[in-house]
Amino acid sequence: MRAIVFRLLTCFTLILSFPTFGAEIPRIPPAGIEVSEAEQAALKSGLAELEAALKDLASHPLQPDVEIFHKAVRDSLKHQEFQKPRELKFAKEQLLIGLKRARSLKKGESPWTKKTGLVVRGFRSKIDGSVQPYGLVIPESYQFDGSKIHRLDFWFHGRDDKVNEVAFIQRRRTDKGQFTPADTIVLHPYARFSNANKFAGEIDCLEALEHVKAGYRIDPDRVLVRGFSMGGAACWQFAVHYADQWCAANPGAGFSETPEFLKMCYGQRPNPPQFQETLWRLYDCTGYAANLSNLPTIAYSGEIDAQKQAADMMAKALKERGLPLTHLIGPKTGHKIEVETKKEIAHRLDAIAKKGRQFPKSIRLETYTLRYNRMHWAEIDRMKEHWQRAYLAAKITESGVKVSTVENITALTFRFPANTLPVEIGESPIIEIDGQKMTAPPFKKGQASQIHLVLKEEKWALEEPSNSLAKRHLLQGPIDDAFMSSFLFVAPGKTKDDAFSKWETSERTRAITHWRQQFRGDARLKSDDQLTDKDISQHNLVLWGNPSTNSVLARIADKLPIKWDSKKITVGDQSFDAKTHGLIMIYPNPLNPGRYLVLNSSFTYREFDYLNNARQVPKLPDWAVIDFTEAPGVERPGKIAAAGFFDEFWQLK
Repeated sequence: MRAIVFRLLTCFTLILSFPTFGAEIPRIPPAGIEVSEAEQAALKSGLAELEAALKDLASHPLQPDVEIFHKAVRDSLKHQEFQKPRELKFAKEQLLIGLKRARSLKKGESPWTKKTGLVVRGFRSKIDGSVQPYGLVIPESYQFDGSKIHRLDFWFHGRDDKVNEVAFIQRRRTDKGQFTPADTIVLHPYARFSNANKFAGEIDCLEALEHVKAGYRIDPDRVLVRGFSMGGAACWQFAVHYADQWCAANPGAGFSETPEFLKMCYGQRPNPPQFQETLWRLYDCTGYAANLSNLPTIAYSGEIDAQKQAADMMAKALKERGLPLTHLIGPKTGHKIEVETKKEIAHRLDAIAKKGRQFPKSIRLETYTLRYNRMHWAEIDRMKEHWQRAYLAAKITESGVKVSTVENITALTFRFPANTLPVEIGESPIIEIDGQKMTAPPFKKGQASQIHLVLKEEKWALEEPSNSLAKRHLLQGPIDDAFMSSFLFVAPGKTKDDAFSKWETSERTRAITHWRQQFRGDARLKSDDQLTDKDISQHNLVLWGNPSTNSVLARIADKLPIKWDSKKITVGDQSFDAKTHGLIMIYPNPLNPGRYLVLNSSFTYREFDYLNNARQVPKLPDWAVIDFTEAPGVERPGKIAAAGFFDEFWQLK
């Protein structure tokens, strides 16, 4: 009984917080402590001094290494997010560090970039232009003027609703973390607060890695992903979605899928609308399990930890695909890493890292979306139907490539680095797929090569997919996908005193506030009359309003598959009163088809879902008609009158 109670407590308290249904939803992050006028004055003085120093560094490539301290203190003070009195002391120290760095840069120096031990760095996000911090552990053996390349381990942090940037930076200045392998750089991403490193948090991790690679000598074949609790959940999703980028994965506890995990914690299986259940497939790692076929994965669980469920679910999914899972278990241990098992994990990972990532001759690729479409030398370019399983199994042969299984795929590409196929230079590789044999163009000496295949009338052809409007990698939806690359909010230039404008204004204001609270950046915002051609080329446009209030939407309304005028919204043979309904949608921007257009939405999960990382998944598909006579709430922007996905050619199904 004691073990059962402990398992339940760990489920309910260590990575998740569960409100009683119908109870008031607490703010995440919670409101912080009151800061005295004297303390505010001291912090504002330090901020002003650092801000003045930053103006001299506007174009300096290392400016984010300074600005992270200003942003951390500024936002915690402005938004009342200091959680403990000691954070005020940390804030003052960080302002001084920022000022010291600024003065060094002005003299052409950057000593922290040549420092071993604990180092805090920053980069500027491509998503919203904000600076984001990350921490490094640089081994004492690192030689800044040498040629040795180093292993790098990601360490994804656990859930903490109170970890503002000041608190995160302080940890990364004082705490090396649970694992510091010899001769290894450890990267601790902030990953936009507490979202299990999904959405903007996911992209931040990839950007942080690129930033580290630009400044330190990293062995690309010895990069590992690791984490525990919420960080373990993050590790599972990075392992299955980007399996070809890592040398090994080491997830501990966390969660690996949505429905069964929530059933365990809530006591009942969720019963969402069908489109939401479909969207679980974006981050449910069990559906991508085959991708681990070439990625050594060592899972860890405490024997009496409720979150052992994550590895158990993955082990089951892997077994169904004929793959094993190495699952180390800390005996009689709850939600922590047991000491002796920790040693065994380190020993095994060191052996794997020594060998490094290998170029595989056989690959398996499993996905439900073209966002995650790559496995080493194979890429899926088109699917028959999104959110249904697409699967590819292929291997390199002496004569070329043989595809043994291809499901729900209509176009794919093989990309080979130079000298990776056994085919002789000048010879033509043979591609065998679905019983067909085709001869690809001959390879050239010392050059990388690529082979494109398209399914046409149930026959494969050696050609690239057409440039016609179609779902493709990074342009496949759903709505939340637009907020994983650069976006710009475009406010309507006209205002009306009607129900729609009140709803739209409320939702737009909420979107700006909650982007900062949950994703720790300031959403770019312009009015429709300020939009430039450069904006259209560089950003996904998030248009707020309707065709009568937003001039940009008026320009393109006739080019969208859902029609919207002053009287009604028309979706196929359905129509909805425009006086009581609004449209939320994602679609390739008619003004720039390489970027998204979004109508009246930011990320689609809301306050109720902030309390539970497993619930932080897309809540709306490609389009939704909202009846705003039902007030927006903590789960929905109003009543969902209708919602659905576009087909593979961005047309209504």
